[in-house]
Amino acid sequence: MEYRTYHEQNDMENIRKLREVLKTLPSFAKDYFRAIEPTTSTRTRISYAYDIRLFFRFLIDENPHYKNYETTDFKVSDLDKLEAVDLEEYQEYLKLYQRKDETFDTVDITNGELGLKRKMSALRSFYGYFYRREMIESNPAMLVDMPKLHEKAIIRLDVDETARLLDFIEHGGDDLTGQKKVYYEKTKERDLAIVTLLLGTGIRVSECVGLDINDVDFNNNGIKVVRKGGSEMIVYFGEEVAQALKNYMNGSRKRVIPQEGHEQALFYSTQRRRIGVGAVENLVKKYARYVTPLKKITPHKLRSTYGTTLYQETGDIYLVADVLGHKDVNTTRKHYAAQDENRRRMAAKAVKLRED
Repeated sequence: MEYRTYHEQNDMENIRKLREVLKTLPSFAKDYFRAIEPTTSTRTRISYAYDIRLFFRFLIDENPHYKNYETTDFKVSDLDKLEAVDLEEYQEYLKLYQRKDETFDTVDITNGELGLKRKMSALRSFYGYFYRREMIESNPAMLVDMPKLHEKAIIRLDVDETARLLDFIEHGGDDLTGQKKVYYEKTKERDLAIVTLLLGTGIRVSECVGLDINDVDFNNNGIKVVRKGGSEMIVYFGEEVAQALKNYMNGSRKRVIPQEGHEQALFYSTQRRRIGVGAVENLVKKYARYVTPLKKITPHKLRSTYGTTLYQETGDIYLVADVLGHKDVNTTRKHYAAQDENRRRMAAKAVKLRED
């Protein structure tokens, strides 16, 4: 059996999904997805495909002119019949709409600022392709304002919370008994290695679960990760991360008999398969709620913790951007340099309301 990396397997699965979704889209949509293939990831294309399909379903549900259409009935000329107001109605619709779930129950679906922006970006890209190729005469998508994204405070762990989180993973189950004790001991080294790695390198959870055992180099204390967009990069780690990885790799990982096709994975699930993104998200939440119940800690918050600490220690925003794999340093600056919580705390102490 030919071995394929986690990312290669993901790409293959996304290509399969995209081909299935394209069967439910107008035939002219295939030209668009073929054109953007060289410059986009499979993940982006499948996301755009779902978003474009939702747009045509909106027209069928909400626009009387298309009430008897199927999504495959649309022609490229139909894009020219729509005006900016139609797309503004779609944007409003996205804030709250209803769909059938797997059990055919009606569920409410909402989109926040990020969801709205992604779906409208997909539609703008879709319209732009056909407009540039002069297949439509107008581009109303360019006349619709994109949703504004409001700044949100970065949620991260403080230094003492980071230490308590790692301590809890290492010793939180010492007093357990029975099956709970067995499960804790079985997963402790793995969980400590994962959380230490996330906190000590700032890699994304998708990059973490995609690691193979051969991606770890203890001679240079580095890991080879595949960034968003498919580029490879060596990310270096310190001795604390190295020790946690060694304890896991020389300990509980060696006792795992992996399922076929998962032999090279660095981190395993209890089903002896490569651990998934959802499983890592769940284990981080499980431990974090005992340590800091008022903060909703996710793997991405561990990444924010690393980025913030690195910036505070070095003051080098370009280094932070490079290590985190940000293509645009302005993204890094916006999230880390622009929100200096320590300075705000100093401001609180500087103002006296009464004399002592």
